[in-house]
Amino acid sequence: MDRLRREPPWLVIAGLLAVVLAIALLVGLLRGDDEPALSTGTPEEIALPGNTTPLGRMALDALRPDVEADADELVARAQAGFANPLYRMVPGGAVASAARVTRLRPLIERVAERHDEDADTLEALVYLESAGRPEAMASNDVKGAVGLTQILAETGTSLLGMEIDVKRSQTLTRLINKGGEHEARRRKERAQVDPRFDAEQALEATARYLDFAREQLGDRDDLAVASYHMGVGNLQNALRDYGKGDVPYVELYFGTDPLSSPAATKRLMDLSDDSSSYLWRIGAAAKIMRQYREDRPALEREAELQTRKASSEDLLHPKETTPTFADAEALEQATADGELITLPRAALRANGLAIDRDMGELASRFDQPRTRYRALRPGALGGLLTIGAAVQALNGEQEPPTLLTVTSTVRDREYQARLGAENIQATQALSQHTTGWAMDFSRSYRTGAQAQLFQWTLTRLQALNLIAWVREPTAIHLTFSGEATERFAPILDAALRPRG
Repeated sequence: MDRLRREPPWLVIAGLLAVVLAIALLVGLLRGDDEPALSTGTPEEIALPGNTTPLGRMALDALRPDVEADADELVARAQAGFANPLYRMVPGGAVASAARVTRLRPLIERVAERHDEDADTLEALVYLESAGRPEAMASNDVKGAVGLTQILAETGTSLLGMEIDVKRSQTLTRLINKGGEHEARRRKERAQVDPRFDAEQALEATARYLDFAREQLGDRDDLAVASYHMGVGNLQNALRDYGKGDVPYVELYFGTDPLSSPAATKRLMDLSDDSSSYLWRIGAAAKIMRQYREDRPALEREAELQTRKASSEDLLHPKETTPTFADAEALEQATADGELITLPRAALRANGLAIDRDMGELASRFDQPRTRYRALRPGALGGLLTIGAAVQALNGEQEPPTLLTVTSTVRDREYQARLGAENIQATQALSQHTTGWAMDFSRSYRTGAQAQLFQWTLTRLQALNLIAWVREPTAIHLTFSGEATERFAPILDAALRPRG
């Protein structure tokens, strides 16, 4: 069995935003079907390319945390980094979804007790898979993922011991969708012929799956849960490629990268459906449910911040507490005071980064040089250099060399207002560009392999909860957290240090 189920229906219902989520972290818009994949090989065969610069080594080190020393912190970071869709893309929002799931808590606890499962984990799985809706469907086809825990018909019958009459279930589903006076009776009959639509039987089947997965994966709870999305076989293959046995999932995830563990990295990236972050999203769902019970105002506040934009950038820098730059004079003063650093063209170029010639194109309307709008806060600039140096180091001696183009950095509020009036892609709300923490990258790449390496770097920074990012039609919009100032200070200092 390669997969237990497919994307939860609330991702499908969410339309284009759901499509973005389903492919955002790994492939899709950054990678075409004909683009080359990452190289493969065992860890023993991989060494840093001979042309890796000292800054490149520092950047890779920043993306390779000490898993053994910091495992708990890394788990918490990853849960926060991948949490945004659980607030933004669930039916009715996080609070309403948590309320639906809470009504199922007594049932969840009974099933969990019978199978010696953790009730909070099972509850989080229900939140993530169906947002608490026992009749949720990923598509109009009942052969696909349906029910409270989104089980495929084939998996239910072949692995989980469920007696599913697919043909009758499909007929009843068509009749239910038509509505009418017999709808309630038909729903009850469908749950009898297709137990995936019965909440208790769906939970029982999911618990049986976790029992099965635990037996196959070294009796590890974390690996069993992680396999619910990607399948036991795929996870076993990734662990085999990693070559260290049934290690904790946090070690597999943060211990792989395209140089040290290329085969395992490629395996996880080729899943292309958020499978690798599933365990972190389960943790994020568990936090939502815990807050709903223990601190609902905190949940409401976080939900409001998480849903302001298409990413968690306003959670990283809430408008109520984050300074912005009012006008060009404020930008000039901030640059003089060191709050902003003008983009160092030579240092960027040396680390695979280019400044788009049109950056600051509206500057003349404010009688300003374009360089006024080519700056970042030190932490964001350090993060930008980390991205460029890391992608360049991962690319190694491949030709052509990496070159990521930065198309936009800081703006003041006056500039942003003018841009918003003329550019449909520019937000009318608070733009993180006016804080100096945000930047945009062009979505044009020299090769597909370089696009993949950029994608991997973004995903790792997200897993470390250091960035929030989103795809726009022509750009990757990225915002660094305030923590980047300390985290990337050594890289920034090394890049700007005079040579000789």
